[in-house]
Amino acid sequence: MKAVTYTRHGGPEVLSLTERDVPEPGAGEVRVRVVVSAVNPTDWKSRRGPGELAGPAVPNQDGAGVVDAVGSGVTDFAPGDRVWVLLAAAHSPASGTAQEYLVLPAERLVRLPASVGFDEGAGFAVPALTAHRALTVAEDGPARLAPGALAGRTVLVTGGAGAVGNAAVQLARWAGATVITTVSTEAKAALARAAGAQHVVLYTSADAAAEIKAIAPEGVDVIVEVAAGVNAGLHAEVLRTRGTVAVYGDDRGTGSLTLEFGRNLWLNSRYQFLVLYTVGLDRLRAGAEDVTAALLDGSLRLGEDRGLPVHRFALADTAQAHEASENGVTGKILIDVTPA
Repeated sequence: MKAVTYTRHGGPEVLSLTERDVPEPGAGEVRVRVVVSAVNPTDWKSRRGPGELAGPAVPNQDGAGVVDAVGSGVTDFAPGDRVWVLLAAAHSPASGTAQEYLVLPAERLVRLPASVGFDEGAGFAVPALTAHRALTVAEDGPARLAPGALAGRTVLVTGGAGAVGNAAVQLARWAGATVITTVSTEAKAALARAAGAQHVVLYTSADAAAEIKAIAPEGVDVIVEVAAGVNAGLHAEVLRTRGTVAVYGDDRGTGSLTLEFGRNLWLNSRYQFLVLYTVGLDRLRAGAEDVTAALLDGSLRLGEDRGLPVHRFALADTAQAHEASENGVTGKILIDVTPA
């Protein structure tokens, strides 16, 4: 089978198309024929290192495909089932999705409804699960998402044209929230509106805090934050009492976060940092159930008409796909691995 691998950390040039044996599933494992693989920033950051590689690694956490074979003891899946995967490359260096077949424990697979495309199954895993976590960490908010779960609440999504931001906008609207988002350009504003944001603020040309406060005079309930350091001052200005800042990124930041003690003290503000790798499989699976429900009823979709343009690459061009992600292309990067 064809697989993209790397044997040392570095830039996209370390990725190469190779031939590998088709892996056999062991007890409790499932072999999946990958139809679509997706690229996220976490994939090229892992490829760049640091750390040591014990052997050839296959990149990419996200993918969707068809069950090809099951190991002993597997009863939840059968050959022919359509699935998407949970953090494939985190399971082992050889289990990334940039290959024609991969083997994973059955608990890392999620059923993909027949009405949902492989593109959505691959494209919304890491971004939507991150967004789901961000929208469910407030102490007085819902632990799960469903229609009406965020009714009466106002959510601020910074960077609403990014993949996580897009998923957060779509999921928050599905759950009934009023959504405000900040973006840098008019083109990105159009994408955020296409995703469903009712209010879009251009932080590059406006007093973002004043505009947000005019929209939400009592403050926003949850901030889904991609740029924690540069937006720290904004949080205290627009957050409601007992509001939550769910932090998943520090874009344009320094790696350190400085907060104004007094204002956050009196707000009883809550900062929740989040990353999927250590959140626990139980929470990943709970989030996956809600994400699948949103996919099933059409409330979560890819495409420019939903604010997330798609950029396609062949498996042999995985290095170019990674390079596009590193260069900050707006939209979702997908890799066609095998025919649907």
